[in-house]
Amino acid sequence: MAEPIKEPIEKYGLSKRKAKSTLFSRIGVVGAGKEGSVIATTAALNGIEVVFLEPTEEKIVNANTRIEEKLNKKIENWGLTQNEKRAVMGRITGTSDYEDFKGCDFVIEAIRYDDQTGVREVTQRKEVFYRLEEVLDPTAIIASNISTVVVTDLASELKHKERCIGLHFLSNVPGSQIIEIVRSLYTSDETFDKVCQFAKLINHQFVSVKESAGLVSLRLFLIQLNEACGILMEGISNVEDIDRVLTVGFGHHQGVFRTADQMGVEKIVSLLNNMHEEYGHLKYKPSPILLRLFRAKHFGISRGIGFYTYDEKGNIIKGNL
Repeated sequence: MAEPIKEPIEKYGLSKRKAKSTLFSRIGVVGAGKEGSVIATTAALNGIEVVFLEPTEEKIVNANTRIEEKLNKKIENWGLTQNEKRAVMGRITGTSDYEDFKGCDFVIEAIRYDDQTGVREVTQRKEVFYRLEEVLDPTAIIASNISTVVVTDLASELKHKERCIGLHFLSNVPGSQIIEIVRSLYTSDETFDKVCQFAKLINHQFVSVKESAGLVSLRLFLIQLNEACGILMEGISNVEDIDRVLTVGFGHHQGVFRTADQMGVEKIVSLLNNMHEEYGHLKYKPSPILLRLFRAKHFGISRGIGFYTYDEKGNIIKGNL
């Protein structure tokens, strides 16, 4: 009796199993602080597997807690169920080893700003790019979550410069779903097109922006914040009422001062100094009010006091100025 012929069942299924994984099925994030955790959470909510890197086990635990808090807020607002939360957390893995990025086709650098100065050193970010190039396939994309740093500078000494690109998530504005995509002098059309596809996968709109300090978003926002600080200094109005004019009168989501407290005054002062140095225009010079808050370490929500004072849960108590 002849032996029965054995064939894989996939041959007779309605669809064949793909030999290659789907583009952006697994991405990496270097740094899961305030901004990196937003990126990781957003990707995982949209079905993407995420590996994030932090230097210590303690920071990995803290990052997971930060991500869980974001998901818990969605549950409180009826935007997520407990089962969905477990599924999202199951897609997120923390590591302290760059080797775990092997197999990722897209890694985003989002290292933390210094807690005291609000600065992210270019040399540190370049080091991240070097480390990523050592472990990633040549076709994998390396991105930086940037606002004032030039991507061309970060990519200039790499072997595969064409796969480097800049992104700017407006992570300090809740519900914001737009990304500024920044091409370097070396970025290939293929890399740019793939990152545009990534933005669509996570349900974000995108705009293409040329390399420049502050891009579009920060140049508009920071000048508006400096002007609002000028109005405060002249005694024309107070923090709450200026924000109310913007939210009620112009449809802004939360006003400039509340947004500033979420970004962190220390980061804002650093950004303005960078832009003042780049463009040389007085409109980018940090307002004396911002400098006063910075020197007092009244950085915003992270310290419980900034333009507003906050309770332990980050809810506004009252205006501080």
